[in-house]
Amino acid sequence: MAMDCSDPQTLSRLRTGWLVREARTIAGLTQAQLAAAVGTKQSVISRWERGLDEPRIGTLARLLGACGLEGDLAFRRIDDVDLAQVRGTMRLSPSERLEQVEQLSELIATARPVPVRG
Repeated sequence: MAMDCSDPQTLSRLRTGWLVREARTIAGLTQAQLAAAVGTKQSVISRWERGLDEPRIGTLARLLGACGLEGDLAFRRIDDVDLAQVRGTMRLSPSERLEQVEQLSELIATARPVPVRG
């Protein structure tokens, strides 16, 4: 049975050593087995897992592949409109935020449902 990552993390908080260890653990491999699969030494895997060194991105992709996993990385433009809206909302007082939520709730309550086409 496939096991999902037990502790999902965002890229900004990702620790490469944690990722290597987690992938290896999910795959049920020892450090020596993973090292053999990617053509390195067990001591190198250990250094990566302990955060003493980091694999290059290509090596990291091979490590994940050897563990039956695939890493996805996406780059997106920052949406300045959404960012401005969030900043504006954060400047509101709690009572102003509550009023905004109440107004939105009233608007949603008066909206007509969209018919579902089958």
